[in-house]
Amino acid sequence: MRLASILLALTLACSTSSPNGGAAAGREAVAERTAPSRIDAGRLITHARVLSADSMEGRRTATPGNERARRYLAAEMQRIGLAPVGGSHRHPFTFSARGEEIEGVNFVGMVRGTATPERYIVVTAHYDHLGIGRAVDGDSLYNGADDNASGTGGLLAIAEWVRRNPLRHTVLFVAFDAEEQGLRGARAFVAGPPVPRESIVLNINMDMVGRNDRNELYAAGTHHYPFLRPYVERVAARAPITLRIGHDTPVPAPIDDWTTQSDHGAFHAARIPFLYFGVEDHPDYHRPSDTFDRLQPYFYWKAIDTVLDFLIEVDEIGARG
Repeated sequence: MRLASILLALTLACSTSSPNGGAAAGREAVAERTAPSRIDAGRLITHARVLSADSMEGRRTATPGNERARRYLAAEMQRIGLAPVGGSHRHPFTFSARGEEIEGVNFVGMVRGTATPERYIVVTAHYDHLGIGRAVDGDSLYNGADDNASGTGGLLAIAEWVRRNPLRHTVLFVAFDAEEQGLRGARAFVAGPPVPRESIVLNINMDMVGRNDRNELYAAGTHHYPFLRPYVERVAARAPITLRIGHDTPVPAPIDDWTTQSDHGAFHAARIPFLYFGVEDHPDYHRPSDTFDRLQPYFYWKAIDTVLDFLIEVDEIGARG
């Protein structure tokens, strides 16, 4: 990792105004500043900062702010060198809501596999959010830093590493639109994927991966797909943060089951195995206070490193065990 990237991440970690993401995160980062990482921390933080900026106006589907996010995604996929699928990175779709037709746009980029290029792992995150809505404490702009600029930034950062280090499987990197309006982008993708649906062996989804007071990241999905559990356990044993398994059963309460709570739900409905990475809800969830300064840079960096580690693990061994 470039020194400038590390210094940027550490500076942000130490200067953030979040009570849980400031000095403590900075001290942790300093203590492990020489720890090996595949993720460019500076680039990762930049993605989250840009996507959650006020100028993006909360990225609600089919708004000017959402279009600004689309332009950023298009430029970054081009910069990284992800191959377009079906001739373009942009994959429009339409859906009906409140009596009107709305156009969303998914972004799809590909890195072809070296051993089994006809088999696909689909890495996903949604880039839309709630836009401008009901004011809370005088603020009506829902920036969506953790939900889900964090996951989208992670998607781009992982794609950049995989572009330089192709895996055995072909990897599709998909940034979904309209998740907040009922997983519309994911449902459109699964209904008409740009590759044969039967060749998709796994979905890895990220939604809210940028902060947690206990340094805990959850992996959900092994209850439904037990063959994934050994891979998660191996990654958890060496992860720089606490990786827990759970939130994929209706016990102790249905609200704790995340199986259908983000875009992976569309894959699960189509019987495509998934593993979902995310954190438990925090006080800023779906509030205007979900802003960039509340992210915890060290945790975020290491969470994305952990997701990438899982991708490499499951790819090297074989996604179906």
